Amino acid sequence: NTLGLNLFLRIATELHLKRLLIGGFERVFELGRIFRNEGISTKHNPEFTSVEIYQAYADRAEMLKLTKELILFLLERFNLESKLNYQGQELDFAGNWQEYSMEKIVEKVTGEDFSIEQSLEELKKKALKLKLSREKLTTLDSAGKVLNFVFEEKVEKSLIQPTFIVDYPWELSPLAGLSPSAGIKKTKTYLSNKAKKSKYAERFELFIAGKEIANAFSELNDPFYQLKALEKQQEQKERGDQEAQAIDREFINALECGMPPSGGLGIGIDRLVMLLTDAASIREVILFPTMRDQLN
Repeated sequence: NTLGLNLFLRIATELHLKRLLIGGFERVFELGRIFRNEGISTKHNPEFTSVEIYQAYADRAEMLKLTKELILFLLERFNLESKLNYQGQELDFAGNWQEYSMEKIVEKVTGEDFSIEQSLEELKKKALKLKLSREKLTTLDSAGKVLNFVFEEKVEKSLIQPTFIVDYPWELSPLAGLSPSAGIKKTKTYLSNKAKKSKYAERFELFIAGKEIANAFSELNDPFYQLKALEKQQEQKERGDQEAQAIDREFINALECGMPPSGGLGIGIDRLVMLLTDAASIREVILFPTMRDQLN
């Protein structure tokens, strides 16, 4: 659903699509170009293609089911086997797609408990035992950020078979609802008094062949709490955190009109095509990769 031409470099289509939910569209999606200046690697290009999908009266569980169904449909549509060879590794899409909380998978891989109920200092000590960058750790100001850093450095590359990672630290997911799987009773806004004390987001990311392929939430639909979350993000942005979410006052105003409980899903199209075509680098699957204009 593209209702107009965006004359700026978008980092996401999320907030505009949510406004459509608020306006009464119960299922919306957009397939389009996104720009994020997060460096260049074999897995990331600053300009890339994604699809974002939002569904009213759905949640993370339904988005998880939809993600699996979409990928299996693509395999069937393009006459691909359910067991694919990707860069010498067999990916089994017909088997059980595993699911772990971020804390559990970090503990399984590293042998250390990185529960964010612990103090920031204790988690940093454990991270140093794993020989992670002391310089990077000094910049992290919360337990959730340390957990995520350990996950990215020590776990992500080991997730070869389709694996859903759930229950992210909520501070890393300011647009997501709070997780009922962390012992919190779900409400229409995901914001009971108990939920407000939660440190976990009702979110998942799908990893295949060591790459993040999809990201999904049960969406936060409480305007007051959403504003508070974005204000905190704005403070982090002003302190130099480039990944922090800026405040969008128009979205908050729209949210005050009432957004139904919803599920949202984003899939990186380029990375998914990499898997389906056995491409080692994202440059092999995009039409105009970033390249030098001349050789030195």
